[in-house]
Amino acid sequence: MNAHDSGMTPREKFIAALDRKPLTGRVPHFELVFYLTMEAFGKVHPSHRYYYQWGQMEEKERELHRRDVAEVYVATAERFEHSAILLHSSARMADETVKLIDIVREQSGDRYFLMLHGDATLGIPDGAHMSDFACRLADEPDKVKDEANAMVDRALAQAERFRDHGGLDGFIMCTDYCFNVGPFLSPDRFAEFVTPYLARLIRGYRDMGFYTIKHTDGNIMPIIDQLVDAGPHALHSLDPQAGVDIAEVKRLYGDRVCLIGNVNCGLLDTGTDEEVAESVRYALQHGMPGGGYVFGTSNCIYTGMRLARYEFMLDVWRREGNY
Repeated sequence: MNAHDSGMTPREKFIAALDRKPLTGRVPHFELVFYLTMEAFGKVHPSHRYYYQWGQMEEKERELHRRDVAEVYVATAERFEHSAILLHSSARMADETVKLIDIVREQSGDRYFLMLHGDATLGIPDGAHMSDFACRLADEPDKVKDEANAMVDRALAQAERFRDHGGLDGFIMCTDYCFNVGPFLSPDRFAEFVTPYLARLIRGYRDMGFYTIKHTDGNIMPIIDQLVDAGPHALHSLDPQAGVDIAEVKRLYGDRVCLIGNVNCGLLDTGTDEEVAESVRYALQHGMPGGGYVFGTSNCIYTGMRLARYEFMLDVWRREGNY
């Protein structure tokens, strides 16, 4: 049985999973990013293109670029049976983003769920700013909170434009909060500086009719209750390299939030075929029961991964990921 035997489009199946509704046929599949477009199609991934040259292009060249980018997204979804497409765009290029949404819809109709990055919360700072960030939380907490509120305000204002334009289904919020050993902020600090703003952002998106997916790598278990309470439709990654067990997460929160991911990315690079197959089976066996699950890796299909290993992963999913 393939993903489409139920008569539902990939988009409809993805939405049903986000809503934790029962499904028939193959469990939906989604990857945050599929970077191996050069190996798969002979084309550079859209996020690796030189957008800084955009201002030098004439409009005819821009339109050719837009259509080629859209074709890469649609071809990836078709070949690897993705139910959803994350469109990469810059917040500074909102005009181009709506054009890209239109072209992808023109090429694929309503077949795929379309989403954008949409996080506006405080995450792990880069190594050069960690100490400064920690000091600011202690020395000027009110100023940090004002900045956090302003970030959410800007994100919601931009989302209104996408809502008014149409064609977009939702946002995935990709700010990372955790290392493999645990969150960057203690649960109490996280509750003070992140959770209220994450909850307001998600509530704002949902009020506009958008679906919301919260992504973060690492060991989320010390703060997972706060993530779920913030109200996203789904949690993405469920990182087994950080000890996140999809069976435990399903048991604790499967009646409240859709789960996406959990196939061990590290094993896709360094493990045996048997270890990869075991990771795929574990994710399917514990994620699928009762619905509310989307199959995928614990991060993305990143540059340097062997395409053959990803295709092996999909072969196991096609055989065994069926309701």
